[in-house]
Amino acid sequence: MLIFAAILAIFVYGMIAAMLGTILPDLSDRFQLTPKQNGTIALAQALGLTIASVGVGPLLDAEGDKVGLLIGLALIAITLFSLPRSPGYRSIVFLLFLLGVGGGIVVTGANALVSGVSEAHRATALNLVNLFFGLGGFATPFLSANLLKKSSFRLCYTIAVLTVATLAIQAATHMPAPTGGSGFVFAHVGPILGKPLLFLLGFFLFLYVSCEVGVWNWLPRHLIAQGIPESRALNILSLGFALGLLIGRFGVAPILIHAPAVEVTLAASIAMAITTLLMLRTNNPTAASVLVFLAGISMAPVFPTTLAIAGTAFPTLPGTAIGFVITCGWAGLAVSSRIIGSIAGGDPSRLKKALLLIPGFAVLMVGLNLAILSAVR
Repeated sequence: MLIFAAILAIFVYGMIAAMLGTILPDLSDRFQLTPKQNGTIALAQALGLTIASVGVGPLLDAEGDKVGLLIGLALIAITLFSLPRSPGYRSIVFLLFLLGVGGGIVVTGANALVSGVSEAHRATALNLVNLFFGLGGFATPFLSANLLKKSSFRLCYTIAVLTVATLAIQAATHMPAPTGGSGFVFAHVGPILGKPLLFLLGFFLFLYVSCEVGVWNWLPRHLIAQGIPESRALNILSLGFALGLLIGRFGVAPILIHAPAVEVTLAASIAMAITTLLMLRTNNPTAASVLVFLAGISMAPVFPTTLAIAGTAFPTLPGTAIGFVITCGWAGLAVSSRIIGSIAGGDPSRLKKALLLIPGFAVLMVGLNLAILSAVR
């Protein structure tokens, strides 16, 4: 039941992670939003994710993962029921901030729960559970393009209902006592934050999340600007990128039983740099579908495997360590979205140039991964 509860929470998070990129074309048409305003909306979501993740780690260690999951899912449901009634741009910014807060709490809580349940095969377990993130990411654009007639409002209500059902299951599931127990004090956090490895992992996830969310939020608009129809662009995101994440995490799980986690992230970083660069150099829908799929496979193991490295390196307060690393990731989301939106400005055709940030960050990840490899040996 614990793994099932974590799977549902990760699935919901996957759906909302893919949501902004899926609904931006519709919202932009409804409210005449520019790419720069799209960037501000993405920044608001990133700030919510960052604030939630930096604060929720100690809460999870002190009060337990269940408290965090219930709070996060409740915020997501409230936001999604409210978004269809949004009157305009400022309201959308505020609601996406709240969505980010809820998402940050849920993803930290769910990964901390799995990290504690499966200590012997932490990296394998986290990749298997997080493949449902890919499934959620696949479901959102697929439902929007094929069943919900690209309506952002119908999509919000659909995911909101699923979130409420997930909230009920979390409430009924018995979860382990807090890792920190009654003796948890914030003074224990100091020694963890003094470890260089934690900051290396944080900066690594900063770069990775910048790349992944750059694809989620901006790929459909980029493909549309290349002349690809909106429905086809959304299907490329779901059947390409999200499906690649799903298959990649399923495929890498048995590899991680034998291969060191840090070597897997190194190989993934190299593949990311190559596939994302090629992905941005084509305007052919078929080629784009294949390359986006390969980019998804390349990115698949990075997020959960990095969290596994953090959980293994800091077993005393895993929620705090994982929360810190995830917080660094959301900071990357905020920075990359703002940069991409600013470079593109008011001209969607400039997104191609702006999105070169993704392969550039992937190259930096390769160098940083070598430093992490040296630190863990």
